[in-house]
Amino acid sequence: MFGIIMSIVAGAAMSFQGVINTRLSEKIGLYESTVFGQATALILALIAMFALGKGNITAVTQVNKVYWLGGVLGVVIVVTVMLAIGNLSPTKAIAIILISQLFVAAIIDAFGWLGTEKMPFYWTKWLGLALMIAGVIVFKWERTG
Repeated sequence: MFGIIMSIVAGAAMSFQGVINTRLSEKIGLYESTVFGQATALILALIAMFALGKGNITAVTQVNKVYWLGGVLGVVIVVTVMLAIGNLSPTKAIAIILISQLFVAAIIDAFGWLGTEKMPFYWTKWLGLALMIAGVIVFKWERTG
């Protein structure tokens, strides 16, 4: 249940963050808002690490270097979400983002990439993905006349 609740919180936070960052970028600039957002996130993350952390930050040198790309991907995510929302609507952009996330996560699971357990991707999962895509198409369908 905890994982479900955290997933809901993450999805809601991502939606709010995308719109907030997009509105901020309209006033101060795309990359300026990215820096502002990442800097405030760094400060909060440092506070959380010192107050709550139980790990060992120095062990970062002992992990596969590809895992260091999380921060790079964070910047890619923030910038591309802002660009998507700025060019579509929040709902349309997030719907497409969710489909992309689900598809890539399914590929990661299916091939067991990045240390995940390999999980088969049966036809029912492809059907579910197709239904999501159909839902976005129906959602975007604009009634004329």
